[in-house]
Amino acid sequence: MSEVQDDDVQEFAALLRRLKDRTDRSYGQLARRLTMNTSTLHRYCAGDAVPLDFAPVERFAALCEATPEERLELHRLWILAVAARQRARTASPPAADSALSSADGSPANSPDSPSGAPEAPAPGKPPHRPRPWYRRRRLLVSAAVATALLATLGSLSALPDDDRPRASDSVQGADPTRTTDAGTGRPKSTKSTSPTPTAASPSAKASKKSSAEPTESAAKPSEKAGQKQPPVGLPLTWSANSHVWQAGCGHDYVIAKSPEQVPPPPVPQDAGTWAATQNAVHGGQTMVEISVQGRTSTAVVLDALRVRVVGRSAPVEGTSYAMDNGCGGALTPRYFDVDLDKDRPIARPVDGNDTGTPIPAMKLPYRVSAEDPEVLLVDAQTESCDCSWYLELDWSSQGRTGTVRIDDHGRPFRTTSIEGLPSYGYDTSARKWVPYS
Repeated sequence: MSEVQDDDVQEFAALLRRLKDRTDRSYGQLARRLTMNTSTLHRYCAGDAVPLDFAPVERFAALCEATPEERLELHRLWILAVAARQRARTASPPAADSALSSADGSPANSPDSPSGAPEAPAPGKPPHRPRPWYRRRRLLVSAAVATALLATLGSLSALPDDDRPRASDSVQGADPTRTTDAGTGRPKSTKSTSPTPTAASPSAKASKKSSAEPTESAAKPSEKAGQKQPPVGLPLTWSANSHVWQAGCGHDYVIAKSPEQVPPPPVPQDAGTWAATQNAVHGGQTMVEISVQGRTSTAVVLDALRVRVVGRSAPVEGTSYAMDNGCGGALTPRYFDVDLDKDRPIARPVDGNDTGTPIPAMKLPYRVSAEDPEVLLVDAQTESCDCSWYLELDWSSQGRTGTVRIDDHGRPFRTTSIEGLPSYGYDTSARKWVPYS
């Protein structure tokens, strides 16, 4: 491979490495999300190989959150790198220079010399030296790249901001020059350059109407063959479980019933049903486990988690029933601590612990996708009120932002103080509730 060709490949690989270094992910993590081998991705970034299809390069740029300008530059360098590798594989021997010169428009033999002998230079004029073949091809490839980039920029400028290609768009979204009319294979034009015959067919009239109204066509990308609609709707899903017990067993419920009327404590997985049948309220603490997952492989960034207290009243009257029997575990998961007694409570990330080994607290913003779900644990506590509250989760993806309300199946979560209430624990040997010491 010549030095010029190798420079094209190395520039492409260098941009891939710069994008990768901006992330906190390893080659292995990125490769899993790109559904490719780790060694293959490493060879692309090292300049040892060039992908023949731009699709994995586009997905790589989306994972690394490349800007639109960086994606255009990445596409330009990819075209040059692929051309360089193809030239290296099909390079002709030096004896074929005369044929290449003829094909490039620089005749090797003079048309006035039938015998093929070269034309003698005019007196006092230096002999003509044809430009080396690889330099001519370099100019041709550069011209092709410039044409493709102009077409791409023209298509992008014609689209409104909301319809421009985003992180998860397909290769056609990143390279509008590939969009074709269905069944023809020819590039699709948004403007008509020739008049429509008077006796045109209905399909021709419809085609003219579409080309005569580029604004409407641009506003409805779904009518363009081969183009993908901009993403709509919520890009993530979530579920919440508020009946999570400390270390799997420690929890209090406040119930307005005597101990004789309350059944034995349930197993943790049946806590929600048990509490609903007893009209129980979380006592002193509510732990909410939130599972968040993207709908597609496109990354969704969780930007912030906020607490909204919608009601404060006097603590519920009743009896506090403890679910634990002295059990406990060595694992304390990382969580978000919320003090509901504050005027403006916040969700504060707290480290966890696993048998003496710290578990780092979760720091927002954090990325999730269909392949990378995440579980958030919120620990809300109160000592003075009957508090009703819910959570707000801010997200961003592909230039869009939004907020998800996380609550208890459409209702606020509810936590009441147990200060001063009679407290009972369950004696498994006597099979009854006894005053809790």
